Amino acid sequence: MPELRQSIAQHYHERTKYDPQTIASKNKGLNWSKQPVPFKEYKIGSTFDLKPYIQEKAEAFVDEPDKQWWQRLSRLLFCSYGLTAKMPSMGNTVYLRAAPSAGGLYPAEMYVVSRGTVLLPPGVYNYQCRTHSLIAYWESDVWQKLQEACLWHPTLQKTQLAIIITAVFYRSAWRYEDRAYRRICLDTGHLLGNVELAGAMSQYRPHLIGGFVDEAVNELLYIDSLHEGAIAVLPLADLLDIKQNIPTGQTALPSATETNYPHIPDGKLLKYFHDCTQILPGTTDKLTSGEVKQEKSLEDKYNFPFCEKISTVSQSIHWGEKLEGLEVTILKRRSTRAYSGDDLTFDELKALLDFSYQPQHYVDQGLDHSTDYFDLNLIETFIAVSGVEGLEAGCYYYAPKAQELRQIRFKNFRKELHFLCLGQELGRDAAAIVFHTADLKSAVGQYGDRVYRYLHMDAGHLGQKLNLAAIRLGLGVSGIGGFFDDKVNELLGIPADEVVLYMTTLGRPR
Repeated sequence: MPELRQSIAQHYHERTKYDPQTIASKNKGLNWSKQPVPFKEYKIGSTFDLKPYIQEKAEAFVDEPDKQWWQRLSRLLFCSYGLTAKMPSMGNTVYLRAAPSAGGLYPAEMYVVSRGTVLLPPGVYNYQCRTHSLIAYWESDVWQKLQEACLWHPTLQKTQLAIIITAVFYRSAWRYEDRAYRRICLDTGHLLGNVELAGAMSQYRPHLIGGFVDEAVNELLYIDSLHEGAIAVLPLADLLDIKQNIPTGQTALPSATETNYPHIPDGKLLKYFHDCTQILPGTTDKLTSGEVKQEKSLEDKYNFPFCEKISTVSQSIHWGEKLEGLEVTILKRRSTRAYSGDDLTFDELKALLDFSYQPQHYVDQGLDHSTDYFDLNLIETFIAVSGVEGLEAGCYYYAPKAQELRQIRFKNFRKELHFLCLGQELGRDAAAIVFHTADLKSAVGQYGDRVYRYLHMDAGHLGQKLNLAAIRLGLGVSGIGGFFDDKVNELLGIPADEVVLYMTTLGRPR
C-alpha cells in the first residue's frame, strides 16, 4: 500500500530546510532597490495621538479617569510594538521596536478594533508605531463582523477592544524567500509575548484566538490578501471592569489538511502555503465540530531511560514594584551580536527556564498564572549546554512539568553548533542554546496545516520570554531562525520525529 502523501505543511517544511550542500546556490543576494518599507501609511483617517500619555507617569492622571484609560492603552501598544531606538544603517535609519524581528524587517502589523467606547469610537485602527498613534481608517460598527469571523468566540461577547495582528509577507520574503513564513510566525510570537506581558502592566488580559475565517478578518481590515493576511486575534479584557473578568476560551481550531497540491515553483511556495492554512467560509461547521480538546498532559513527553535528571526549581525573577522592571526590560531589550564565550551559572539558566515555562510562580507579581498559547502540549524543549557552571556539557531535554533537565547526550558541541548556525559565531560562543521542536506529522494530524502557524508563534512566544528574562539578568540573548535543520537532530541526539522550530542562544555579551 503506497504511503500517504505529505501534507502541504510537511512539504513546505521540507522544501524550506537549509542544507549544507545547497545553501550556497540558494543565496542570490539582496536586491536593495526593492527593499520593503516596514511601515504602513494611510493618506486619510483620524489620528489619535498616544504620545502624551506615555510620557507622563500614571500619578499625573490620578483624578482623570479618561486620561488613565488612554494611558493604559498607550502603554500596552508601546510596550508591545513601539519604537524603542533609531540606528543608522547604510545611509538610512533603522527603527528598532519593542519586539524583535529577524533581519529587522518587522513583517507584523497591529490593528485595534473598537466595539465603541466613550473614548474610542467603533471602527478599525492601525497602530502607527513611528508616531505612536492610532489612525482610524474605517469608522463603523464592525464588532459583530469580528465575532462572526471568529465563530462567536466567547471572549468577544463582553470585551470592548481587540488587537488583530497581520503578516505583510514581502517584508520578510524579500530577504528570506519562501522560508520567510517561518520567521513571520516566529516574529508574531515575539509580539504575542510582549502583548501578554504589556497587558499585565496595563491591566488588560489578552485572550488569544487563532481559529477564525481568514477571508472575513482580512475583509474587515480592508487589507489586500495577496500581500497581507491576518494571523492572530486578541480580544482585550479590561481587568478594571468586573464584567470583563471572563474565562479563557479555545485558542486554536483545526484547518483542512491539503495533500493534493501541484508542483509549486520557488518564490511562490510561501503564499500558496499560507492560503492552504486558512479556515475557509463554509467549512467552519465541519471544523468546529472537530475542535481539539486542549487537555494539559500531566507528564512530559520524553523520559529517556538511564538519563541523569537534574532539578531546575529556581527562585523567581523579580520584576520590580508594579512590574516597573519588566517595562524597563522590554524597552531596553536588544539582540546580542557577540558573546564572550564565558560561562553562565546554573542558577541563571534555571531562572531563565522558570520565567519562560512556570507562569504560576509569578502570580504574586501580577502576571497571569495561565498564559494563552495555541497548544504548548505540542512544543518540546532541548538545550545544548556548552558553558554552564555546575552542569556537564551536552544536550538536555527540559521537562517543564517535572521541572528538570534530562541529559540525552554527553559532549561539548561548540564546534558543531557553530556549523549548525550557518557559521555564526553566536552558536559557537553561546553558553547554552535552547531548541524548540515539535512532532510536525502528529501536530498536523490534530490541527491540519494551520498548525504550522500555531507551532511557530508558540515557539516565538516562548523565545520572547527567554529574551526578556536574559536581559533582566544582565545576560546576552539572540534568536536564530536559520540553521541546518536535519543536522540539528543528528548531531545533538534530538529524536528524529521532532522538527526544529527555533533556536535561542544565551551567553555573556562581549
